[in-house]
Amino acid sequence: MRQLDREISRLARAMALEVARAADDAVFPKRVLEARDLGKYLGKPRFHNESRERVAFPGVATGLAWTPFGGDILFIETSRSPGKGRLQITGKLGDVMQESAKAALSYIKSHARQLGVELADLDASDLHIHVPQGAVPKDGPSAGVTMFTALVSLFTGRRVRTDTAMTGECTLRGRVLPVGGIKAKVLAAHRAGIRRIILPEQNRRDIDDVPEVALADLEILFVQDMADVLHEALETDAGDMPVVPGAGDSGSAPNDPPVA
Repeated sequence: MRQLDREISRLARAMALEVARAADDAVFPKRVLEARDLGKYLGKPRFHNESRERVAFPGVATGLAWTPFGGDILFIETSRSPGKGRLQITGKLGDVMQESAKAALSYIKSHARQLGVELADLDASDLHIHVPQGAVPKDGPSAGVTMFTALVSLFTGRRVRTDTAMTGECTLRGRVLPVGGIKAKVLAAHRAGIRRIILPEQNRRDIDDVPEVALADLEILFVQDMADVLHEALETDAGDMPVVPGAGDSGSAPNDPPVA
């Protein structure tokens, strides 16, 4: 809020300077600042919403993260190349996050037919999972759902919806388990212009902590397994969506570790 006050004061000084420079007999008209005028007085934009362009092609999904400074969005990028089924994970990820990537890939391999993925393509491809901002340490289980969705998107050619972000831990049986930091994550998605958020069903109670002004602009989708996630996240008709085997396990996951 202090920074916002500085920027408003900067605008006021700029307008006052224009009045001072006007001729003595000139009448300075009433002025209403529009968004397009801000660049003239405040300079070039310092922040850029890149969520839509990031997920404009298959293999990229938008996730949500918790940090000691609040929530943030993160992008999971995947690519494949001819190889022997090797998996490379980059982006300064902690052990738990790397395990989430391996679990997601294992689930896809064991249910390739139901997902519409050719097992031969998996065995003949080297996979690379990358989380940008490589200088920032990242850890926690809540990216499991996002990694799973990005990998399925890569192999099926279906893009992830650009207005959708997600969080949740994924088990080897396809269940989506609850994670922590829901309020901060939802607010981060709202700031980034996200309009649909996929959350674990067991996190439904945490929505009560989110301000109504943010919830009014959001569609919150609660899911129990990865079939629900793919149905809501991928750009495809419901009738074309492969059926993911359900799961019978249950349980809870600890809160996400800090992501610096």
